[in-house]
Amino acid sequence: MAEQQNPDLRAARARLDQARAGVAAAWAAYLPQISATGTYTHNSASASIAFPTAFEVRDVGVPGAPAGGALPGTPTTLVAVPSTVAQETVQASNQLTGQIDASQALFAPRAWYGIGAARLGSSIAGETVEESRRDLALGVASSYYLAAALRKAVEIQDRQLAIAVSHEKDAKIRFDAGTVPKITYLRAEIDRTRAEQDLKRAQNSYAEAKVSIATLLDRRDAHFEVEVPPPPRLPVAGEDLEASALQNRPDVRAAVLGIDLQRETRKGTLSTYLPTVGAFGRYQISNTAGFANQKDTWAIGLQATWNILDGGLREATLRSQSAQIVEAEASRRGTENRALEEVRRAQLDLDSAVANRSKAEEQVRLAEENQRLVEVNFKAGAATYLEVSDANSELQSSSLTLITETLNAYVASVRLLKAAGQYGGTAGGSASAVQ
Repeated sequence: MAEQQNPDLRAARARLDQARAGVAAAWAAYLPQISATGTYTHNSASASIAFPTAFEVRDVGVPGAPAGGALPGTPTTLVAVPSTVAQETVQASNQLTGQIDASQALFAPRAWYGIGAARLGSSIAGETVEESRRDLALGVASSYYLAAALRKAVEIQDRQLAIAVSHEKDAKIRFDAGTVPKITYLRAEIDRTRAEQDLKRAQNSYAEAKVSIATLLDRRDAHFEVEVPPPPRLPVAGEDLEASALQNRPDVRAAVLGIDLQRETRKGTLSTYLPTVGAFGRYQISNTAGFANQKDTWAIGLQATWNILDGGLREATLRSQSAQIVEAEASRRGTENRALEEVRRAQLDLDSAVANRSKAEEQVRLAEENQRLVEVNFKAGAATYLEVSDANSELQSSSLTLITETLNAYVASVRLLKAAGQYGGTAGGSASAVQ
């Protein structure tokens, strides 16, 4: 439910979609580009030119005078007279023009490396989302185990209250009968009051834990009860958890991809030393024919661009990107070291938690036996109520300690799996319940 509804994870997935859209944007620089434009223009005045299209030779009887300057030959009585004139519009009062332009990159190295860099960026974003998802899974599991432990604590406190109420009634009867002093009855009342307070405190803690779960699930209410989950599975004996962490953790994989991204970006800068070549085509139509006496025209061609000198900007960029590669390699190494440290710490925490849980189980067994014997002796008149109260308090404390240590062991198991890159969803394990 958290993977589907948690707002933080939904936001992370939205950022991943943005990164994937960046790959399509990078491809746009290499895919065909087509654009169309239309223009309407109203001119204040129209203009046209008369062009003679046919001539006839006539004898005018008188030799023509030179128009100016030296001309070859001698003057004659023959002249060329226009017989047909075409009136061509140069500028119409109302002009309509439509144009379609198409271009295709043929040799564009920078676009190639840009696509590669965008893909790596998308992969890094994917690993980041996966890391967020696993963090969320760990948070949900930890919160759920805590809620389950607090539910068991409520049950223990409820039993303690029932015992305290029973002891108070028994102490009242004995006090009224004059077999015990009033201090015994007062102590029973104090124990009952303390048990009521402890129960209320446990109920509120359980309610707070359910509110935390509801927040992770993006629920508006916490009107639900948790079931006691099975314990998480433990890593397989003899498994190399450190190697698993370096291979399976998303943050480590993202750090490795970060180096590739910086290298791909630097290759893109190096590619700017090469020219780019593209093809283009253009088709234009207008309501005026123009000098070509055609209302539509087209053109195709090739275009090359070569940035020969940019004032040293590329060289400075390359130096900066080389340093970024070194930084990414150091970051990857630091991420791997932190991953290994987390695995080692988690292994130590799990060992301590398992050992503490075993001791807590032993303490509960001893406290239960002690409480049983004290109850028997008290009913036989061989033990005081103070001893009964101490035995009950010790059993209560031991039981709560066992719950806490069991919770610590479960959470330590999940954290170890998470550190090793093996946890990202529902915990597995045996069906044994929390004791």
